Amino acid sequence: MAVQFVRVPADRMAVVIGTSGSTKRALELQTGTKIEVDEDEDGFRIAAPDDADPIKVLKARDVVLAIGRGFAPERAFRLLREDTYLAVIDIKQATGKRTKDAMWRIRSRVIGTGGRARHRLEQLSGCSVSVQGATVALIGDDKQLERASHAVQLLLRGSEHSTVFRMLAHERRDAAVLEALTPADPGGEL
Repeated sequence: MAVQFVRVPADRMAVVIGTSGSTKRALELQTGTKIEVDEDEDGFRIAAPDDADPIKVLKARDVVLAIGRGFAPERAFRLLREDTYLAVIDIKQATGKRTKDAMWRIRSRVIGTGGRARHRLEQLSGCSVSVQGATVALIGDDKQLERASHAVQLLLRGSEHSTVFRMLAHERRDAAVLEALTPADPGGEL
């Protein structure tokens, strides 16, 4: 039996469970897993029978992690797609140990006034973004995660917002042009 344990901040436990257990049930149904609350450890045990796809257990784990990192369940369920992944950037590791005030300022660079920087980052990268505690969590495909991770690292290190967003716009445009120029696969033959 494949089993994963996920620790979740106490204030996010109820969000993972959902109203009358709705989020937990929906995740169990979509992944074929059994999710049990472990209140002693502030987390969840995710298990699946031996004949189940182990990837489903990992996907369920990632959804629970994403909700724990501040994503709404609807956004976290995006992780159930085959080509979608979760990345978590530790702000302290990216910027060095900082005081509480400095950490607040650094987090604010990613969020922006009224959430505008986070929203612009989501628009330009295609990733969903959540800032929780000392982390920035991203949900997207591999190319989206690469672009968004680089942009977040630049913002955390103090780069100007306009420079980072311009870079993201160029990268997005270049990726679209490259995709348009790439011929369709004619059946896998070379």
